[in-house]
Amino acid sequence: MSTPARDRVLAGADGMTADGAAATVPHAALRDIVAALDTELRTADVPDYPGAVNGLQVANRGTVRRIAVAVDASRAAITEAAISGANLLVVHHGLFWGGVQPLVGVTYEKYRALLGADIAVYSTHLPLDLHPTLGNNARLAQALGLTPDGGFARFKTVDVGLTGAAHEDTAALVTRVEAFAARYGGTVRTSLPAAGRTTRRWALCTGGGASSDTLREARERGVDTLIVGEGPHHTTVDAIEHDLCIVYAGHYATETLGVQALGAFLEARFGVPWTFLHLPTGS
Repeated sequence: MSTPARDRVLAGADGMTADGAAATVPHAALRDIVAALDTELRTADVPDYPGAVNGLQVANRGTVRRIAVAVDASRAAITEAAISGANLLVVHHGLFWGGVQPLVGVTYEKYRALLGADIAVYSTHLPLDLHPTLGNNARLAQALGLTPDGGFARFKTVDVGLTGAAHEDTAALVTRVEAFAARYGGTVRTSLPAAGRTTRRWALCTGGGASSDTLREARERGVDTLIVGEGPHHTTVDAIEHDLCIVYAGHYATETLGVQALGAFLEARFGVPWTFLHLPTGS
């Protein structure tokens, strides 16, 4: 059980309060946090790519006193999590995207750092992308002032992204996307000049959201403006030929909001403080 909010007090470095009383440090059992995340995100029910390995990827000794959230389970994120004093790292891109790897070199150093600092790792990919309130797509749509009316970017049995109606100058929408991306160290490019265009049906899929499948879906559903993180070169060629304005806003930037929402969710539920580790990748 987490400590009731009214009983939590700020402790000094010696673990005592200003009046000399023993401090009550907010903490929660790792198993309770994992259960809450698995339930909220429907981790067992949402399909994903094999390398995602959603859920608890590395355990700790069983207690969480501080949480760090980051987009990637990178060496830098692990280092910064340890510096922050976190012993749970919640990420969107976990440790196993490269498949089975020998524990040597950088891979060894990452696990050595995690185990040495007793840091657990929880990863959530598509379950976080598609969450209706905490998800990357829902949060980005909200940040851009867009109101969705349906799902987009079908993957197996789920819609990962969102779509909605609008009637505004595409250039104005792109300006908002540029302002958002800049806050997270990103830049924006478009497949077609936005000036003189009107957005009537938009779609959004964060991360690597531009693909042959999403472009085909966009054409079938009358989407004229598609906001994504990134996509391969051929998606730009395809978009030009079909008069689709793709707004490439950066993989990293478009997937920063979900993990922050999870940090706030966990603090509200368990009282454990959290820190966002801002580590832009340039992509």
